[in-house]
Amino acid sequence: MPAMMKAAVFVEPGCIEIDDRPIPDIGPNDALIRVTTTTICGTDVHILKGEYPVEKGLIVGHEPVGVIEKLGANVQGYREGQRVIAGAICPSFTSYACQDGCSSQDGGHHAHGYKPMGGWRFGNTIDGAQAEYLRVPDAQANLSPVPDGLTDDQVLMCPDIMSTGFAGAESANIKIGDSVAVFAQGPIGLCATAGARLRGAGLIIAVDGVDERLEMARKMGADVTLNFRQVDVVDEIRKLTGGRGVDASIEALGLQQTFAQALRVIKPGGTLSSLGVYSENLSIPLDAFCAGLGDHRIVTSLCPGGKERMRRLMQVIDSGRLDLGPMVTHRYPLEKIVDAYDLFSHQRDGVLKIALEVS
Repeated sequence: MPAMMKAAVFVEPGCIEIDDRPIPDIGPNDALIRVTTTTICGTDVHILKGEYPVEKGLIVGHEPVGVIEKLGANVQGYREGQRVIAGAICPSFTSYACQDGCSSQDGGHHAHGYKPMGGWRFGNTIDGAQAEYLRVPDAQANLSPVPDGLTDDQVLMCPDIMSTGFAGAESANIKIGDSVAVFAQGPIGLCATAGARLRGAGLIIAVDGVDERLEMARKMGADVTLNFRQVDVVDEIRKLTGGRGVDASIEALGLQQTFAQALRVIKPGGTLSSLGVYSENLSIPLDAFCAGLGDHRIVTSLCPGGKERMRRLMQVIDSGRLDLGPMVTHRYPLEKIVDAYDLFSHQRDGVLKIALEVS
């Protein structure tokens, strides 16, 4: 009998459960990590609800912090027992997309040609991180050692939401002194707010409907916070910018309403940087789009992965420039993950991120 582990498995839409699964075998280019801490992402909730399709029986989750248990024969420069993270996107760096400079779109693993989000493998196309053990493919390209002195909580955001939020700010091409509006201050939006500050924005406007999240946004670098339940945010942002509009807006929720608002507040020639995962068709308002004549840029981003990206993110934390530990608002053992999903998917009790303590 193979050795077994506990894992969170997608059973069917509406049902993710803990099950016993064999500890993964690894190949020569892989590593096996013993997961110490992981978390639940909004994308996992889309999977739970059946809004994003994955195979039934797949182990879900894509945000691992752990310790190397075993290394494949070809993996050099690491040692067993070393603390590591791996990005939610774990590219091979051998595909056409990777070699063309877009590692997140590592579509070379699909028999039917190009597939967007091809670099997102954990909990999407292979078994994921909400388990006691995780197989990391192309480990030499994707394992990143955790600096001494950083806790699991401090680096837990690096694999996905920090990389994604920062990518939103990077794709917006924020320059020193720019004005930026960030729509939605969930975990990814908060990281986008932090990324805008680190990029040198001169005015950061954070939008949400939950006062506690707006308070956290101020800690992440927002200068002005707007509760959309209390004000017309488009009008307010126009006033705050003297009628000019913001240089860039970042949409971090994935709804038609926030997408349209993010488009309405940018200046002529401004950028809408979209991070939301959309589950329905979007329509672009003709007036906000200026009939296609506004010199606008609409860009989308999937979180960059790979060990160098993870190293850079952890260096930002290690330097003291940003502390994302306070975003962990709740803790659950892996065995109670069904309860954790219930809390997170219904956004109760001020939840931002849940630390799932595995071992």
